[in-house]
Amino acid sequence: MIENLQYNTERSKLIIPEYGRHFQKMIDHAVAIEDVEERNKVAQSIIDIMGNLNPHLRDVEDFQHKLWDQLFIMSGFKLDVDSPFPKPSQELLEERPEPLGYPQNYPKYRYYGNNIKHMIDAAIEWKKGDMREALEITIANHMKKCYLTWNKDSVEDAVIFNHLFELSDGQIDLRKMEESLHPAEFFLKSQGPRQNKNNKNNNNRNKNRNKKRSK
Repeated sequence: MIENLQYNTERSKLIIPEYGRHFQKMIDHAVAIEDVEERNKVAQSIIDIMGNLNPHLRDVEDFQHKLWDQLFIMSGFKLDVDSPFPKPSQELLEERPEPLGYPQNYPKYRYYGNNIKHMIDAAIEWKKGDMREALEITIANHMKKCYLTWNKDSVEDAVIFNHLFELSDGQIDLRKMEESLHPAEFFLKSQGPRQNKNNKNNNNRNKNRNKKRSK
């Protein structure tokens, strides 16, 4: 009896492991059936059983399409049956996706993030006017917020304006602007409760440690 035991490493690899090996065996059996009518009946029965795993989605058309696609995939695209949906393409399934380009990093001002650079580039494309000026000030305020989030300190508006001028390659210059950005307290206000909560938790931990040491 022990000699007849099989390890999973000795068995064929499951194409979609979520369905288990019994489903795979049923599909392999359907592929081997020579009679077309009988093969169609068995395939429909397998689809019904697969649908029973999610009865609330069993009759949804998109879900039915997904089940038939999975049936063909688990058969290694060898199952020849009449499907109510187009048979998926093995070449399309195995096609490698296009490589994704890595976002550009600006390690000198990493705390601003890559989205700031995209916003700056978009603002440069805008026609000069009130709308663009409002966008430039919004970007500067967001940069100040990012700066304070990571540096945990106050920052002069001139620093933000110089960084914005540098990141925009001189296309956005707010260094002579008379209007001030939001004060640091405006951005730190939303972080206050979280910091207070963390400080409170840290104080409680320290008290508990001191109690244990005193015992």
